[in-house]
Amino acid sequence: MRQTDRYYKFDWITIFLFFLLVSFGWLNILSASQSGEVIEYFNFTNSYGKQLVFIGLTCILILLILAIDAKFYERFSSIIYIFGLVLLVGVLIFGKTINGATSWYAIGPMTLQPSEFVKAATALAVAKYISDLNTDIKKFEDQIKTIIIIAIPAILILLQNDTGSMLVYGTFFFVLYREGLPKYYLWIILFIVIVSVSALKFGVLPTVLVSSVLLFGFYFLRRKKMKLIQPIGLLLLCVCLTFSVKFFYNSILKPHQQDRISLWLRLEKDPAKLEKMKKTFAYNLNESEKAISSGGFKGKGFLEGTRTTGKFVPEQDTDYIFSTVGEEWGFIGSFAVVLVFVILILRLLHLAELQKSQFSRVYGYSVAAIFFIHFMINIGMVMGLVPTIGIPLPFFSYGGSGLWGFTILLFIFIKLDSNRINEW
Repeated sequence: MRQTDRYYKFDWITIFLFFLLVSFGWLNILSASQSGEVIEYFNFTNSYGKQLVFIGLTCILILLILAIDAKFYERFSSIIYIFGLVLLVGVLIFGKTINGATSWYAIGPMTLQPSEFVKAATALAVAKYISDLNTDIKKFEDQIKTIIIIAIPAILILLQNDTGSMLVYGTFFFVLYREGLPKYYLWIILFIVIVSVSALKFGVLPTVLVSSVLLFGFYFLRRKKMKLIQPIGLLLLCVCLTFSVKFFYNSILKPHQQDRISLWLRLEKDPAKLEKMKKTFAYNLNESEKAISSGGFKGKGFLEGTRTTGKFVPEQDTDYIFSTVGEEWGFIGSFAVVLVFVILILRLLHLAELQKSQFSRVYGYSVAAIFFIHFMINIGMVMGLVPTIGIPLPFFSYGGSGLWGFTILLFIFIKLDSNRINEW
């Protein structure tokens, strides 16, 4: 192999999928940003013109990431992580508040959201710690240390009032599970989610009663007997959890957060108040669902979406960008977008399994998990399957910070993977 050939050995399938998503994403930003006027591609005062600049800078960013030696990312992962935490602390002090979240640095006319970049920094830090020779993720002590690495940026982002970005950090659990985290953690998390939703939807007493029947029924019917203390302990956990969830919902969450959960779980019984909530908090969702359903099977065509050009859907070029896909490209286009995302995520998981370095494998799984949660929540939100959460669709939603953050996340892994490809 010639020395120069090594610089071209990258996973070009992943790179192709990246540019395919970015290109189609920009077309939909163009549709969502214009209102039937003459399109000026190089007018950088509108959203699609600015996004074109962001894409151009992204190409430069990609070249920089790929030019840096792969060992740099592992060697300096701790420093990158600490620098990311400093940025998150700084934004709480010097940041600009937009839509109630203090998550942006204002740099002249441009804003920069550090939480989008800290995802990659956290993934590097987790990969570095887990791949350390002295770390055994099966040990409780190492589990706690890993959770602390993940929890610090998540808490700092929560303090910014950016709940959506904070939830992304929960996906690192699946990465830890791949690396040997005991299976019972999965059951505990599933138990907590079901009990929490049930406590809000049906109340404390019905939830505790049903949990008691299930837990003790499982205890008596199971062939391999377990200690009685286990179902009793889980029942006590259930009781504490139900009261905690009710307290958190009623006393900690802000009114708009309560209303979003209430709409999702259909908790509100007063018709007048329910109608008022729908006009405020469910307006975006209702308009988004109308836009998607109006697209039918084949869609109305590029730049032909009447609800898109009519600006019926607020924030359509950011959080609700998928509604543009549904209206103008129909079921076929929506399915194609979902398919490409699924292929990309499966490709990342496949490449992660091929890695000979545990650091690269853990980082690859982190990238796949982060993309998956963004993809799943954003599309689920637009279709009303999950509560409304401000979380962008990778490579589609308007914004330089999101585009650059996802690009950094992905291309660091492509660079790490090139070490496997370029082995002599």
